[in-house]
Amino acid sequence: MILTGKHSHINGFRMNGEVFDGSQTTFPKLLRQAGYTTALIGKWHLHGLPQGFDYWKILNDQGNYYNPHFIQLGDTAGIDRAYVDQTPHWALNMADTAIVEGYATDLITDEALAYLDQVKDSTTPFMVMIHHKAPHRNWMPALRHLNLYDSVSFPLPDSYFSTHEGQLAAQQQQQTIYVDMYEGHDLKMTVAKGSSELAHNPWKTDFERMTPAQRAAWDKAYQAKNDAMHEANLTGRELAIWKGQRYLQDYLATVAAVDEGVGRILDYLQQNGLADNTLLVYTSDQGFYLGEKGWFDKRFMYEESLRMPLLMMYPAGIKRGSVVEALTQNLDFAPTFLDYARVPIPQNMQGQSLRPLLETSSSPDAFRQAIYYHYYDYPAFHMVKKQYGVRTSRYKLIHFYDDIDAWELYDLEKDPHELTNLINAPAYQPIRQKLLLTLDSLQQAYGVTEKEFERASREAIEQQQENFRKLRGPKPDFHH
Repeated sequence: MILTGKHSHINGFRMNGEVFDGSQTTFPKLLRQAGYTTALIGKWHLHGLPQGFDYWKILNDQGNYYNPHFIQLGDTAGIDRAYVDQTPHWALNMADTAIVEGYATDLITDEALAYLDQVKDSTTPFMVMIHHKAPHRNWMPALRHLNLYDSVSFPLPDSYFSTHEGQLAAQQQQQTIYVDMYEGHDLKMTVAKGSSELAHNPWKTDFERMTPAQRAAWDKAYQAKNDAMHEANLTGRELAIWKGQRYLQDYLATVAAVDEGVGRILDYLQQNGLADNTLLVYTSDQGFYLGEKGWFDKRFMYEESLRMPLLMMYPAGIKRGSVVEALTQNLDFAPTFLDYARVPIPQNMQGQSLRPLLETSSSPDAFRQAIYYHYYDYPAFHMVKKQYGVRTSRYKLIHFYDDIDAWELYDLEKDPHELTNLINAPAYQPIRQKLLLTLDSLQQAYGVTEKEFERASREAIEQQQENFRKLRGPKPDFHH
């Protein structure tokens, strides 16, 4: 969506496993045609290799935190740019594809700064996309941050032990911290006191790729706190709370290196006279659960995963400290970047430029009155149901479908944590009908067809459930 300015059913990439059509129009291609130098560094995670970039260096697949595998566009000097974009990746000269020793967040930041060093003095404008793996699962902090939050006790959300009353899809998910996280891989728990052997760890590559020195530093940092956990002999609710703390400590310690990397980029732009004439955008591809409803991960249309961080800095055009309250989406990035570069925005892009919101006192309601969301990836990891819905400034309507048929309605003003499903509340029936009409009109406007509501076979669902049971191993018995 960021690349194309189009919804997933239009750009063709609804979920992991599908193939992104790299030949379609993207904003990097349009910027490059307009004379920009374009680069992509870090996570890509789309089938096929990047198109529309003069330079790219990407993580293999999801990437790993330690000693990641990078793939780099080979030497294409003297080769026509269009040839690079139109040639299958296997036919290009892939000169540099290697495991690089170090920590992914630092390596991506270093690579970005090295690239900026090459283009900073050019008369040609540049666009760089810097994509971190962090803070994706399995939240492995840099060695310098392994004990950063050991002494901090984070408050767990009030909904940590939610029973998901009136929320059928929430009752059937598999992304609950204290039930579904892998004790070794995710929570870095060990098998016994005094041992550094990880507990349940089905994806071994994350730890086995560490050098002996890295692993020794890691084990030393975790040994005392894991031993203390074994000594406490926690069970049930107490163990569930401990797991929530470990997750938050690791997650936030992982974010610390991102904070440092962003600071280094900002400092570089400032020190090299680039800050005033560069549009800098800090964002994410979705929000994330930090224990709300007991969960980690994302996927649901609830606020914690629907809302994304978004900070933008452009001293020449954006007033410092201003706040935009409008309903914006990552759909809007491509039109925004083209607008600022004075490049015509294709008519078939479905997003809108944020520039009027950023530079004037444009009314939020005038910009967009409702946003559309659609999640397709079921049956798949975490077993979150397929869903689509609409969110206005105050209300949200969600339809969970496939092997269930459940509707949910929330009044975000009165219930910001979305704990009370109002779909059958008599007082909200007029609002329900209005939201249904809004949803229908959005689906028509965005070209959503019947294909988007296809259901999986019972066999496919049962097979995935069995796959995850095997991968998860025995689940702990919690009474909370």
